[in-house]
Amino acid sequence: MRKVIIIGASRGIGRALALEFSLHGYSIGLASRNLPALDALSSEIKTDTFVKQLDVTEPATATTHLNALIDEMDGVDVIVVNSGVLFAEPTWSEIAATIDVNVTGFAAMAEAAMTYFSEKGCGHIVGISSIAGVRGARRSSVYNASKAFEVNYLQGLRHRAAHARVPIHITDIRPGPVRTEMIASLKSMFWIVSPEAAARDIFKAINKKKKCAYVPRRWWPMSWVIKVVPDWLYRRA
Repeated sequence: MRKVIIIGASRGIGRALALEFSLHGYSIGLASRNLPALDALSSEIKTDTFVKQLDVTEPATATTHLNALIDEMDGVDVIVVNSGVLFAEPTWSEIAATIDVNVTGFAAMAEAAMTYFSEKGCGHIVGISSIAGVRGARRSSVYNASKAFEVNYLQGLRHRAAHARVPIHITDIRPGPVRTEMIASLKSMFWIVSPEAAARDIFKAINKKKKCAYVPRRWWPMSWVIKVVPDWLYRRA
């Protein structure tokens, strides 16, 4: 039985992705700050589950807990780093919180996964970034910037694995808007998909070991439009 750990599994994409992996027979490690939600999710999953409370805003402790979860599962094949926050019009404290989770926490978990798979000699790291990482935006600028960080960090990990000649696959998943609590307060969103639909596409991309995948796929050509549209026009959006 193949094994996966999903960091940020208590709700949204992470929760739907855990259920999707279970449909394909995976043993699943569920990790997040919300232990009651993880326990409730575990009860819905028919395959083996392992639950670990983990807060990515405490990188050292989170790394220790992730390694403990790996040990409890007797090793894993895939680690998904999914934790993230988004505030519509963030205050400074919310900007700092975004950096704590989306930048520092993401990097800590990705590094812990990279260290583990490097020692194991193989593995698969999946980072859930965002279409927002393609370009900066006036709305919640820190969110777009944090997602750009994740995109570049995953690219760096891929190059490190290639340079070390270790078969570690790195998949960057870039979703568009997904119908979750995180975007509930945002306006003018389009092409919104359900967490379940997103999870199905994400699983397919992981299974194919893609380097990068837009979810849904129609965001791929749109990403090029976002990159090349003149700044005077883009900032009106």
